[in-house]
Amino acid sequence: MSTQNIAATEYRNLPLSILTESKTNPRRIFEDAALKELADSIRSQGVLSPLLVRPLNERSFEIVAGARRYRAAQMAESETIPVRIVNLTDAEALEAQLIENLQRRDVHPLEEAQGFRALLNLEEPNYSIEQIAAKTGKSPAYCAQRVKLTELAPAVVEAFYKDEIGVGHALLLAKLQPAEQERALAACFREDWGGGGKSKRILLPVRNLQQWIEHNILLILNDAPFSKSDAALNPQAGSCLDCPKRTGHNKLLFADMRQDACTDPACYQAKVDAHVAKTLAAKPKLVQISAAYGQPAAGSAAIPRNKYIEIKQEKPTGKHQRDWPEYKTCKSTTEAIITEGTEKGELRKICADPNCPVHHPKKQQQRPHADAAFKAEQEKRRREEALAQATGLRVLSAISSAVPVRLMKRDLLFIVERVATMLDERRLEVVARNRGIKKAKDSDSIPKLLSAYIRKADEGELGRLLMEMVILHAARTQSDGGKVLKEAADYYKVDTDAIALKVKQEFTAKAKAQPKPKKSTAA
Repeated sequence: MSTQNIAATEYRNLPLSILTESKTNPRRIFEDAALKELADSIRSQGVLSPLLVRPLNERSFEIVAGARRYRAAQMAESETIPVRIVNLTDAEALEAQLIENLQRRDVHPLEEAQGFRALLNLEEPNYSIEQIAAKTGKSPAYCAQRVKLTELAPAVVEAFYKDEIGVGHALLLAKLQPAEQERALAACFREDWGGGGKSKRILLPVRNLQQWIEHNILLILNDAPFSKSDAALNPQAGSCLDCPKRTGHNKLLFADMRQDACTDPACYQAKVDAHVAKTLAAKPKLVQISAAYGQPAAGSAAIPRNKYIEIKQEKPTGKHQRDWPEYKTCKSTTEAIITEGTEKGELRKICADPNCPVHHPKKQQQRPHADAAFKAEQEKRRREEALAQATGLRVLSAISSAVPVRLMKRDLLFIVERVATMLDERRLEVVARNRGIKKAKDSDSIPKLLSAYIRKADEGELGRLLMEMVILHAARTQSDGGKVLKEAADYYKVDTDAIALKVKQEFTAKAKAQPKPKKSTAA
């Protein structure tokens, strides 16, 4: 934009009629109440701080800084207003507007973001994030995160301007792809059902949204079954190594991410599908298996998970595991690819032969033994089982404590009551024991006592109940119930090793505290 050459800096009183607001001014929000208050002050004392303007021509000036004072002066019906006239280029005007707004406490983060974005969009001079940070006195990470706010979806922008979400929520949402932002926006809230059947939407802390994004959207690239350098899997997206949508591409935005992750689940899934198709084309005889619970979809070629035994690749960690079928191979062992389930695309070694003597051995009736060595072995096994059970219960409790609230109370109650009917009484007793629910008299029933407890539970407790029951039910339907517990522990970042060590120490201390049996002497 060309400007009229006048003195480098000049103070005047100019008529309001020849002033125009700048289209690049980051400020977009002008509160009526605050403007009216400022207008009253202008009527009594005038405008104390001159507006910064630049000449457009001899009888027209653009307001660089002071749009709020200009509007208040209009409300006060002032004819003139004091200004400071300075010749500024477009870039200098943008800089002045941005810095002027940064010095004000009431500037909205989105307005600040628009200012940063406007500077980046300039063709001449060409700004970088680091240069903007140096000019504004902010860190490069701060500026990069603010610029990302300009990519918020319209629904998120509306919620942000209405103060329904905070800046912390907005910064997390802005890092996601537009298709995922609205889904993540819903996860910012929970419904609180009070009296009268009416619900109230409550904003959850930023850490809840962070956990939800990590568990539901971000996909760790190190766990991907496909090659991250293969650009042909999804030609439109190219390779993951060059993709700007992965967290490792922009350390300023994702400084808190320890592992490189994909932020575009749709692209990730498209690459998984392409990888499966490519692998099956190269190996037509590869067996297809399902890692999902329940029966595969109609017409699926995948073998359901209860029809095969997965051969573990790692070595057994203890002597007792050496005899487990999943650590052995047989003549029916073959390579398979998971085509259904969360581990889709991964290769496995399996045995799907129902008559395999190694992986489906017939149960042998054991003859009773009375010797001391057998009793010692039985006692050792009983102690190991008790230790494993106590550790499992402690891990289950830790997992349930990490479960955030998501569903509405009535939904959670509906689901929990129905999942409870799928558990046998022994597993219901486990759930009850974790909550100190005990029989007061012989006529009491654990299922009934637990049902009464569920009816009175709040949303957070219902979520924890649901998680425990699902884990217990899944463990019952699998040959390796401990695997389900470990998967849940990994998902909620529960330190199972620390819990196992503490339980072991408690058992050892308890054993030492017990009096040793006296040796009998011959008469």
